[in-house]
Amino acid sequence: MEYFLQQLINGVTLGSIYGLIAIGYTMVYGIIGMINFAHGDVFMVGAFIALIMFLALFAVGLTAVPLALLLVLLVAMMFTALYGWTVERFAYRPLRGSFRLAPLISAIGMSILLQNYIQIVQGARVKPLPPVVTGGYRLWENDSFVVQISNIQIIIVMITVALMLAFSWLVGQTRLGRDMRACEQDLKMASLVGVDTGRTISLTFVIGAALASVAGVMFLLYYGVIDFFIGFIAGVKAFTAAVLGGIGSLPGAMLGGLLIGLIETFWSAYFSSEYKDVAAFSVLILVLIFMPTGILGRPEVEKV
Repeated sequence: MEYFLQQLINGVTLGSIYGLIAIGYTMVYGIIGMINFAHGDVFMVGAFIALIMFLALFAVGLTAVPLALLLVLLVAMMFTALYGWTVERFAYRPLRGSFRLAPLISAIGMSILLQNYIQIVQGARVKPLPPVVTGGYRLWENDSFVVQISNIQIIIVMITVALMLAFSWLVGQTRLGRDMRACEQDLKMASLVGVDTGRTISLTFVIGAALASVAGVMFLLYYGVIDFFIGFIAGVKAFTAAVLGGIGSLPGAMLGGLLIGLIETFWSAYFSSEYKDVAAFSVLILVLIFMPTGILGRPEVEKV
């Protein structure tokens, strides 16, 4: 029981990171019906910006962890939001009226461009970060096992919950959220009734990229090492999470992220970690066989 509880904590932490990335996928798909395959690499860029910021702050003597973490989050979100805007501006907007595969191919090209750009600028070796957030709490203890939750795990879950609540408020209660929902229902009709669809789509990319950067910061703090290829791996898993939860559904994206994180963690704990991805994708296949729209997805209604 103690071992199960520890893996549950680990799985929820990992799933929170996947969920934050998956929200960006599902937002873009919900509005323009396309998958932004460069989104995982925006997450990777956010992690590298956070690494550079942490090292720079420590070099100038700023060792107050809460202040350093806040500054890193703000700077990472600002820069990755710019990357998200750039992806939309150059990879999607010129091809918005083209055939459906054109933006997809363009996004894949942007993904490769970002990977190689970071590889050239930062090098191909893994980049370590000394532990920034340390300490934790013992939740359960017996003679053979200790159940612990670290401070960084608490921070990851708390930030994820706070961002999910804030984003739910944004979509449900603000003018921008109303424009997003209008574009999701019918992009052409939304433009006819006065919605600035170009601005709404750009802001959707910007917000999704900012959320991905938060996930990048949390990934860096949790694992302590990053490289230029983490965007591809995490991006594929977050995309899987979005499909599993129901592509186009924000709660579904978070639910899918939690499920993928839990499946990976429990499989690695009780079976061979080499096959954790096989387990996650097998569950995805089974869910899509019986629930083609995902767990919380809605059937697509053809507009006539």
